[in-house]
Amino acid sequence: MTHFPQTQSQRRAPRIQLGGSVPAIVMLEDGQRAKANLQTVSVTGGLLHLTKSLNQGDFVEVAFQMQHGAVRVMAERLSPLPRPVSKTSSDTRQAFRFIALGDDDHRALRMAVDSASDLSFLKVRQRPSFLSK
Repeated sequence: MTHFPQTQSQRRAPRIQLGGSVPAIVMLEDGQRAKANLQTVSVTGGLLHLTKSLNQGDFVEVAFQMQHGAVRVMAERLSPLPRPVSKTSSDTRQAFRFIALGDDDHRALRMAVDSASDLSFLKVRQRPSFLSK
């Protein structure tokens, strides 16, 4: 079954901050490929670090590897962020939203987001030792 992520205006989907540690491939409509690094991901979309910005609104295929499996999704390119990643770089960060995900892709992505959310929650719940005196 194909999943079609829906954004809920009331509540944002949890995000995983990856800091560019996950390589990704963006397959463009004309068949060309662009290398990228995944900065942030959720079950509804994410943020890529690219060497040059792509056109807003076009549909692409994005592929990357998460700890629970490979993810290959159809996505819509959103607006690039207005500033470069660093002052000396022409690199850009570009947002995208998922249009369609297969079952295995959705499962791998959901498991990664849930695992990260669980770890984040546990860190918040742990009380520093100096406070327990």
